[in-house]
Amino acid sequence: MKPLFKNSLPLVLFTTLLFGCNSVSSKKETKKPRIAIAGLAIESSTFSPARSGIDAFLAREAEDIFEYYPFLTEESEQREAADWVPTLRGHALPGGMVTRIAYDSLVGKTLNLLKKGMPYDGLFFDIHGAMSVEGVDDPEGDFIAKIRAVIGTETLISTSMDLHGNVSRRLAQHSDLITCYRMAPHEDAIESKQRAVDNLLERLASGKGKPKFKAWIPVPILLPGEKTSTRIEPGKSLYAKVQPLTEKEGVIDAAIWIGYAWADEPRNHAVVMVTGDDEQAVKEGAEILAQAFWDVRKEFEFVAPTATLEKSLTLALKSKKKPYIISDMGDNPTAGGAGDVTWTLRELLSNKAFQNESGPTLIYASIPGPEMIEAAEASGIGGKVSAKVGAMVDNRFSPPLLLNGVVESIYKGDVHAEIEAVIRVGSIKVIVTKKRKPYHREKDFTQLGLSPRGADILVVKIGYLVPELYNMRGDWIMALTPGGVDQDLERLGYKRIKRPMFPMDKDMDSVNLKARLIPASDAL
Repeated sequence: MKPLFKNSLPLVLFTTLLFGCNSVSSKKETKKPRIAIAGLAIESSTFSPARSGIDAFLAREAEDIFEYYPFLTEESEQREAADWVPTLRGHALPGGMVTRIAYDSLVGKTLNLLKKGMPYDGLFFDIHGAMSVEGVDDPEGDFIAKIRAVIGTETLISTSMDLHGNVSRRLAQHSDLITCYRMAPHEDAIESKQRAVDNLLERLASGKGKPKFKAWIPVPILLPGEKTSTRIEPGKSLYAKVQPLTEKEGVIDAAIWIGYAWADEPRNHAVVMVTGDDEQAVKEGAEILAQAFWDVRKEFEFVAPTATLEKSLTLALKSKKKPYIISDMGDNPTAGGAGDVTWTLRELLSNKAFQNESGPTLIYASIPGPEMIEAAEASGIGGKVSAKVGAMVDNRFSPPLLLNGVVESIYKGDVHAEIEAVIRVGSIKVIVTKKRKPYHREKDFTQLGLSPRGADILVVKIGYLVPELYNMRGDWIMALTPGGVDQDLERLGYKRIKRPMFPMDKDMDSVNLKARLIPASDAL
């Protein structure tokens, strides 16, 4: 098995010290590498009318950036192995396209901070890979090219990504090392980021530098994450093929990107990449993964049963399992939906089963409504309120909804929602937020005085369930509801993706799954 960074680095340092403690050259050899940290992460749908501004990004600078990474604590091996220069790292909830003003501002600030800290031996480029920007195709490729113009082509860049990101040829060329998550849901997110850092440190410590070969294969497949979960087949077996390839001599890393389905851009499709120093091993590894992906393309199915909202409610009301979770998928804010479509909530409130307080208990999470939040604060707990919620951004499917109910709780201080209120209407408890927020953890509910495990039905704006909700479920169904991340890709109306593309073009005659060797960044 190939040695890991944590085992190989001490040996490199010991050898360096052993053979020249008093020489000038040894000082150079033992000097810690200087490594910058930068990145912007957001998943943004071009099919949503929403826009993401600067305030959408929870941007951290300098030492605060280390809080993102448990493996870069002050006492960690990785922290001690380099002189770190954290610049700017911004992370936003998925949403609509990023405004050009926001993008230019955040990128410009990053570049200025990088200029101040130069020179660098390496850079940890931490991105998602599905950022869409007004007037910019391939924002991550544009961003890294601008970084290269500042720091030069000699600096080793290690790129970490979400498997739902997109890897253009430009991003592949400017990245020396590149990796992505291997699990969906992303339980290995931190592990993957650490792998990107470990690979970077090992290549610098060993003196090997840039990999000799990078194989890139675009795969003409575009599927939603809800159909490609690694919890089930064929995604489970497909991603299980990645790690064994990385253990081959001459291979550094391997990755499969599903790509991001809700952006209409030429770069949006699946990609396979393998990096390393052995040309044959790198090319063969990439082609094995690409062919494996293509061979199972027709086997991908939704990770859970799907149905219309009407049928989902019928099944939930008949079930004795609690909580019966319904995913309101079309407006999922964690995939790029606006998070304020009122269509599903309107349907629930009109359902006779929930119009009496003694009816089946249903928790709805959630709908933005600053007007309702203001009314709830003025009324207080137990007060009756009437105010509009939702459809401030995406009103294509249903207008703002007038909500009449009783305030059951108010919570202040959430990092995303800012202020939350529970409004009871019949037997439905509607979570209203000042700003949109995804609900993934039991604490999200319990801090509002709600008991999600005891509810008959729990409706959440989400696609596949994150682990905590998944483990909480009595039963689960994904409702095919409207919104900016509609799961029926064929009705989205793509105009700019490369065609042919599966599943839009199901009968493709042939595809080129041969490895393309991407030149090194310093060969530009």
